[in-house]
Amino acid sequence: MKFFSRLKKDIRVIFERDPAAKSTLEVLLCYSGLHAIWFHRLSHALFIRGWIVSARLVSNFGRFLTGIEIHPGATIGEGLFIDHGTGVVIGETAEIGKNVTLYQGVTLGGTGKEKGKRHPTIGNNVVVASGAKVLGSFKVGDHAKIGAGSVVLKEVPPYATVVGIPGRIVVLHGKRVHNQDEVREVLLDVCKRQGVDITNPDVRQELREEIDVDLDHDILPDPEREMLEVMSRQVQRLEERVRDLEKQLDAAKAAISAESIRTSKLEGKVDKKVSLKK
Repeated sequence: MKFFSRLKKDIRVIFERDPAAKSTLEVLLCYSGLHAIWFHRLSHALFIRGWIVSARLVSNFGRFLTGIEIHPGATIGEGLFIDHGTGVVIGETAEIGKNVTLYQGVTLGGTGKEKGKRHPTIGNNVVVASGAKVLGSFKVGDHAKIGAGSVVLKEVPPYATVVGIPGRIVVLHGKRVHNQDEVREVLLDVCKRQGVDITNPDVRQELREEIDVDLDHDILPDPEREMLEVMSRQVQRLEERVRDLEKQLDAAKAAISAESIRTSKLEGKVDKKVSLKK
């Protein structure tokens, strides 16, 4: 009975999250993400029983049919929806919570050759948009959103929105944040709402130390962003210089105009004197 209830839920979540789904028959026959999940369940069952080669064969066959690669060792919760799934890759030690949504081109991968846990853990109700890469052994918190094309290399707190390369938090618990200090303040506010006494200096310092835990195990520069910032500063300096030159030019024009008027008046007086002498 549990087997059929899971199948029904797999179909139901597609109708809930994809307005293009028109009928159950269409979902059963045409949704590669659904097929990939079913292939994974079979390969995962073989994998945990030690039938590694058989599991990999089933996984590879599923990848051939769907274009979605899910390692048999990956752990996937209920309610996963893979939309337009071509190019999705899920690594061996990846863990996916309940009601997660993945779009095309998403990679849940590792960053090194170390053994053991090396792929991300995705929390419940997370959305990972097209082309995003989540690389490394860390957790993406519940209800987080990963923007399209982002490269995420460190832990993401719950209810955060991450964008960019490398991924940075831009929204946290519904509040726009621009830097790490604002992220800390929002997290402290969340702790306060949970009943933690953040007015106590010792508690506040302890919370700041907890928040400042850095799980980033790779450094990826963003040269494009740095270049744009340099260009922006240069343009701003040039605009200020142009404004200064325009002010100097206006002042020079005013001085020349005043001098021209004064000269004209002097010439008029000289002409008058000359005519009187005549």
